[in-house]
Amino acid sequence: MVRDRRPRVLLLTSGPLDGGRGGDTDLAMALAQGIAEVRYLWFRRWPGLDETVRDLPGRPVPLLSRDGVPRLPVRVQAAVAGCALTRRCDLVHAVMTIGSSFPPFSRVWSRLVGDTPVLHTVPGVMNPAFLTRSRPLGRTVALSETTAAQLRTAGFGEVRVVRPVVRLDEWPLRPRPVSDRPTVLVTGHHDRGGGAEEAIASAAVAARAGARFRLVLALRDRPGQDTRALEEELRAQAARQGLAETEVLGNGSDMHGLLASSDVLLYVPRALGGKADVPLTVLQALATGRPVVLSELPQFESLRGTVLPAAPGDCERTGRLLRQLLDRPRCWQELAQRGRVTVEERFGVARFAAQYSRLYEELLR
Repeated sequence: MVRDRRPRVLLLTSGPLDGGRGGDTDLAMALAQGIAEVRYLWFRRWPGLDETVRDLPGRPVPLLSRDGVPRLPVRVQAAVAGCALTRRCDLVHAVMTIGSSFPPFSRVWSRLVGDTPVLHTVPGVMNPAFLTRSRPLGRTVALSETTAAQLRTAGFGEVRVVRPVVRLDEWPLRPRPVSDRPTVLVTGHHDRGGGAEEAIASAAVAARAGARFRLVLALRDRPGQDTRALEEELRAQAARQGLAETEVLGNGSDMHGLLASSDVLLYVPRALGGKADVPLTVLQALATGRPVVLSELPQFESLRGTVLPAAPGDCERTGRLLRQLLDRPRCWQELAQRGRVTVEERFGVARFAAQYSRLYEELLR
């Protein structure tokens, strides 16, 4: 029997990879799928194993959780397991958003891991105020230059920027659906300023200007939210705005099917609130050939020239852009082609894997 001599890397996340899709888990799964030079250890939920990770390379480490949601007991398990496994690995790759629990975690981390090198990929920062009380876990990576600058200012030292990745084989270019009633897809979380209410108000502007479409909101909840009440509020807002053909979906939505059947993605948050600097759904839409109307936030700089930018909170302008996109087939086609090319050139697997492989080589010397 030949022993596997590849370096062992712990993918440290706040919960199991099969506990629901998010910026952290999406990035961690992309690493496990894309970097063949190392052997990963990653968290899974127990009991049960979701189909999304059944064939994921590496060794799964179970965390006790029936639904996989990273509530406090699950996060504590992940931290304890991470500390125990760190000394048996050659490298720790933490993939963690900087939220309210990160500052105390970062202050004790260095005392627990010993000399094992650490790489920390920061998908997003929920509140810049958290940075003043945080300490770097090790070498740091951001998804955008905006967040990298915030981290450098907060004392995180040299911060690299590695853009996220979309597997183009999983998200093929698809033709525009043939329908007399286009579908506008809205994604995001149930957060104030997260874009759902703004999207409904913008869609109402487009409808009053003569655009005809279905509106579909596919939103994720966060632990502790009353999802049913939040969904009812959105349905009521759509009804008040005269948007009769509105559907509100929850967790577990089939994003492949939703994007294939949609004409446009509308993502217009006022602030990201901890979501990944470049939300994966936006990249998946562009890869599929779906134009995107996107808030003009600094984290989205890498998508400039590829999407229709809208000032955050400017529902009048956003609605006019949406109507323009729905009513002008040539504009739709040009943006669809440009989006696919952008994803191929800037967010492909080869670039992503090469950049992280170089970082691993530097840290494992």
